[in-house]
Amino acid sequence: MKVICDRGALMDAINSVAGVVPARTPTPALSCVKITARKVGGAGELTLAGTDAETSLHLTLTQVDVQKPGEVAVPADKLRAIISAEDNEPTLTLETEGELMHIRGTNAHFRVFAYPAKDFPPMPDFASAAAGSGPDPAKAVFSHQSSALLELVQRTVFATARETSRYAINGVLLKRDGKKLEFVATDGRRLAVSRSQLTGASAKGETVACIVPTKALNILQKIARDPDENVRVAVGDSRIFFAFDSGGPGGAGGKDPDKAPAPRAVLSSVLVEGAFPPYEDVIPKDQDKRVLAGRDELQSAVRKASVLTNEESRGVRLSFTGKDKRLKLSSRAPEMGESEISIDLQNYEGEDIEISFNPAFITDVLRVVPEQNVIVELKASNKPGLIRSATNDFVYVVMPVNLPG
Repeated sequence: MKVICDRGALMDAINSVAGVVPARTPTPALSCVKITARKVGGAGELTLAGTDAETSLHLTLTQVDVQKPGEVAVPADKLRAIISAEDNEPTLTLETEGELMHIRGTNAHFRVFAYPAKDFPPMPDFASAAAGSGPDPAKAVFSHQSSALLELVQRTVFATARETSRYAINGVLLKRDGKKLEFVATDGRRLAVSRSQLTGASAKGETVACIVPTKALNILQKIARDPDENVRVAVGDSRIFFAFDSGGPGGAGGKDPDKAPAPRAVLSSVLVEGAFPPYEDVIPKDQDKRVLAGRDELQSAVRKASVLTNEESRGVRLSFTGKDKRLKLSSRAPEMGESEISIDLQNYEGEDIEISFNPAFITDVLRVVPEQNVIVELKASNKPGLIRSATNDFVYVVMPVNLPG
């Protein structure tokens, strides 16, 4: 194999693929990135693939000159370090010779011990799964615009649980019913629901619901590139695929995904086992106090009030008054001090109320609300609060905290 690569594109690809590769593994080939160079219709392609046996990713680069096709498996950490160190090089040459990979820049030559490509574990195949064949044939296949899919992920993945024995909430619930797509996440103290209408071609297959691991969705955010790019999703009994199309007949224009070109990136992941908790009844429907506030003003006020909190008093008290449409935020931490911040509300409907929340749970959601104004709905100081978008395609439920008087 001998390939001349655009160094910047190669760096971006190895950073993404290396994020999948496990840091420690008893299987040496799993610590590698598989590199495949080939010519397709006279043009060169370089594909980088990595897996931890549960999550798999392969990216294809076209900014390459393939002088000799071939494939090899190279330790991901060494490859990443070398490409990063050669930061002044516009191009790098990759060449294999027996068990060595040579990486050459203008004034540098690295020799890295490699593994035969046959030692690398087989990668899940998107094409066969989407066609309804292979070890895990897809029950449903649909497509969506990259920016819309990314918004669904960003609005929910932050609310997933961390290090809990309840495995089903260690991921995001994906539900597809016809043209309706819904993502749901919870950690038991808050709940985020984001909805969208599919932008791609008519979805195939049955109504489907599955739980996608947080790790896979974090990687998806990193590999999303063009907001207008089309993403094909295939869901099987135990695995999900996300295939990013770089353009062509199956692109974002919503044409037939069956005629889409080979994807530039394919992310696949084993699904989380277990039943996602019933969440519809958690969303309050009888809130009688409605707040309209500027997103940035509210976020700044909560961030300021959170400065004087600690683990024992991890909460900010919010006092809403309807007469002057004001919000007063206060916090207190023993042996540290106290804070008080006031902001004007754009509107307030209902009786005055005082309620306390974990400030991190409020700033987290305000970072993902795209609208300049945010709607907050409340019932009582011991009842959950609700934050939503004006179009109701995003709903966030957060439990209050008890603070000492």
